[in-house]
Amino acid sequence: MRNKNYVKDLILTAFFIAMGLILPMAFHYFGGTGPVFLPMHIPVLLCGFVCGWKYGLISGIITPILSSILTGMPPMFPTGAAMICELAVYGLLCGLFYKSLKKNVYLSLIISMLGGRVVSGIANMIFWGIAGKAYSLSIFLTGAFVTAIPGIIIQIIIIPIIIIALEKSGQLKN
Repeated sequence: MRNKNYVKDLILTAFFIAMGLILPMAFHYFGGTGPVFLPMHIPVLLCGFVCGWKYGLISGIITPILSSILTGMPPMFPTGAAMICELAVYGLLCGLFYKSLKKNVYLSLIISMLGGRVVSGIANMIFWGIAGKAYSLSIFLTGAFVTAIPGIIIQIIIIPIIIIALEKSGQLKN
């Protein structure tokens, strides 16, 4: 039984990574931008909920790397490097908190989103500093919270709907 779940989780993780590559392209095609709608975040968050923290972490690392290699977005440094840290934390925390908070999807999502943004701010400060570019608290708050309001709203609405539907259908593992 363990081997069956392992294979299922690997396949689902690959699916979420693929989704993380396709959604940003679809948003860009229709005029949306990544920093506003955060389309790569959705599949990584879902992966953490559905497959658990290990797979969410892996998805959060691999997705922005592959996207950068295949599409040039995000640029690998400094933006992509910071996104790797941010998305890895999203996937990790979703999986950990969803399990430890007895499947409270809303609280798990909010904590994960805040934790990922804190890590994003720290990573951006380090990586932009290495690149010799300015990065301040104001830039962080604007990018992570103000510009991203549409993406945050989408995540808070869509992700719980999907997770609750999967719970009710019995598709999420116990």
